[in-house]
Amino acid sequence: MKRLLFMAALAASLQAHAAISVKDDAGNTVTVQKPAQRVISLSPHITELLFAAGGGSRVVGVVSYSDFPEEAKKIPQIGSNRELDLERIIAMKPDLIVVWRHGSSERQIDVVKKLGVPMFHSEPQKLEEIADNVARLGQLMGTDAVAGPAAADLRRRIAALRARYADRPVVRSFYQVWDKPLYTLNGRHIVSDALRLCGGENIFAKLAVTAPVVSVEGVLQENPEAIFATAEKNYGGVDLWKPYPTLMAVRNDNLFTVDGHLLNRAGPRMVAGAEQLCEKLEIARRHRKP
Repeated sequence: MKRLLFMAALAASLQAHAAISVKDDAGNTVTVQKPAQRVISLSPHITELLFAAGGGSRVVGVVSYSDFPEEAKKIPQIGSNRELDLERIIAMKPDLIVVWRHGSSERQIDVVKKLGVPMFHSEPQKLEEIADNVARLGQLMGTDAVAGPAAADLRRRIAALRARYADRPVVRSFYQVWDKPLYTLNGRHIVSDALRLCGGENIFAKLAVTAPVVSVEGVLQENPEAIFATAEKNYGGVDLWKPYPTLMAVRNDNLFTVDGHLLNRAGPRMVAGAEQLCEKLEIARRHRKP
């Protein structure tokens, strides 16, 4: 009996100290020798993911604009998406760094990689992958008890939207990120996945660049039935299109303003953003002329 108890205790001890490995969004295997206790986030959406996964108290450094949840504002900043303070990152002694690769980050991330700290690449391109990120980050931090139910709740809400809007008539839509210059997003971006979920179709889905600049003339030629823009400072939003009464979105009163904090970050709040998109697209359907 004593031998059995000893073997059980030994197995539990080995399991407690077993290395943890998961796949990140780049397909790389990320391994930590024990649950991460000191985590650095290199994107605002990552900060939100880490908190949702139950690891908020373990985040020791963030980049600028990491302002949700409220507690995130108190975490020391180690730079921005464009420029990182490498010395400060080293001083924080992280055991996990969660990164987001974008055009201006490659050089910085390559430098950070040389530190030898386990690095998880987070870049959800579908709504379900947000839930996957929450679950996997929870594994790396040993906070599965929080991350598991949080991920399951996100999946449940996404599935409910998919079931509700699966057979709704398609609404051709233009998603406006900014107006000067006029930026949009292509079909690979997660916003397009949210549109598809709701029965929307991104008119610029086939463009090669993830965040392309388009022209007013190009939008007029595509003639979307609905236009979405966010409410930001120094940004004209949907008012840009009001002088074009022949545009279907204007003619049918389908110029919509949505919350950019919910939709422009691939964090857990994006599911609420998708719910908002779905509601607006239903309005557009009701506005169809007989």
